[in-house]
Formats: sequence, structure tokens, C-alpha cells
Amino acid sequence: MRSIRLAASVLLALALTGSAYAQGTSPPGPYKPVPVKVAPLVTDPALEAFRKQLAAVAQRKDHAALGRMVVAKGFFWERDDGQDGADPKKSGIDNLTAAFNLEDNDSPGWEVLAAVASEPHVAPDPQKKGVACAPAVPEIDGKAFEALAQQTKTDPAEWGFPYAGGVEVRAEPKADAPVIDKLGLALVRVTIDESPLHAVEGTSTEWTRVVTPSGKVGYVVAGTIGALASDQICYSKDASGWKIAGLVGGGDQQ
Repeated sequence: MRSIRLAASVLLALALTGSAYAQGTSPPGPYKPVPVKVAPLVTDPALEAFRKQLAAVAQRKDHAALGRMVVAKGFFWERDDGQDGADPKKSGIDNLTAAFNLEDNDSPGWEVLAAVASEPHVAPDPQKKGVACAPAVPEIDGKAFEALAQQTKTDPAEWGFPYAGGVEVRAEPKADAPVIDKLGLALVRVTIDESPLHAVEGTSTEWTRVVTPSGKVGYVVAGTIGALASDQICYSKDASGWKIAGLVGGGDQQ
């Protein structure tokens, strides 16, 4: 059976607890910034309301209500293997059900769908007119990124990007901690928190530990940094409002 992996936002949340990001093989240090281009995010209040409704529907596992939130025709699923995961003979809800394994109310796919719906960073799909996908993914120079990973002896999974420039980096994971740097629109290294404060108080899901291009180690508010690799859920709007239009990523066979 087909399945879709956790969305990038979920993977990033796991990473911040130290369970998804690989431990860095290289100590923190300065690195050459690799610019990222992030499309302007969709700010339609109607879409925000739709996402909240979708999350609530997924949490209560209401398959009938979910069916009314998916496009009837034209649902797409661009899988990682390059294949079209959507069956054109099936309805949108049937394809979504197959992707998230929603046939069974005990399926973890319901929790994944609820988490996906909670992703607020939605951006237009440059290849599909009228379609917007979440989480937003940046445009980067692949060769420059490869060189960066080699130079810093890091795994690509250790890198993220700010959704906007000017993100404040604080000395400690506290809102009143001194600001030691600000992030521009460039890749940023995300690391596991090994600070004494973390050892005593545990990992806070409210903060992300980063290494800035200048080599400074600090903390940014969680949610201001996105993951590079992502499975996406996509939306489109018709006369009746927003609908789930398709998926990008995943596609492992079970």
C-alpha cells in the first residue's frame, strides 16, 4: 500500500528533540552563506480557517467530512520515485485515503494528516497555477549547497532555512536572552542542543539551536526555520472555497 512520509514540519519537530537530525560530525564554525529564495507565503484567512478545520477533521477521524474537503477530480500525487501516485480512475478522497492509509481509524495516518494540516507556511506552486503547497520549500543552488556540506563536513539533513530574513538568534533558549546575531535569507545549520541548560531542563520544542554563518551558536524561535527536504500537501481554491488538491513526495511501497 502506498504511504506518504511525515511532512517536513513533523520531521523538523523530531529533529529538535535529537531524534531525526544526525549528530554533526563537524564542530560549530563559520561557513559561507548559501542564499535561499523563498516565495511569498499565502496569507488568505480563508485558507488558515480551512487548515484548522482540516486538522480538526483529522483529529476526530471523520472520513465523510474529509471527503468534502478534497477535490473531486484532478487530484495529483507527485511521488519521490517520479511516478504519479494518484489513480485517475479514483476520486480525490480515495487517493488521499490511500496515500495516508486512512482506511483504518487506528492508522497513524490520521495523526500525520492533522500535523500536515497544521503547517502554516503555504506558498504558491510555481509549476501549477492556482495551487499552493505546504510546507514552503526554498530555491537554492544545488552545487553551492553540496560544496557547503563538504566544506563543513556536515550531513545535508543538518541544514534548514529561515522563512524570512531578520530572524533573531539569542544566546540562550529564552525570550529575554541577548540577541547575538540575525539570520539572513541563507541556509543555516541546525544542531542538537548539548548545552548545560538543555541537560538540566531537557529539550524545549519552542526553540531551535543553530549555528550562524559567522560561527555563532544560538537559538531561534521554533517555526522560524524550515527543513529543506519536504513532503507537501497542496491546496487549490474553487467557487466553494479551498480544497486539498494533491500531494508531493512520499510513495514508498508497503
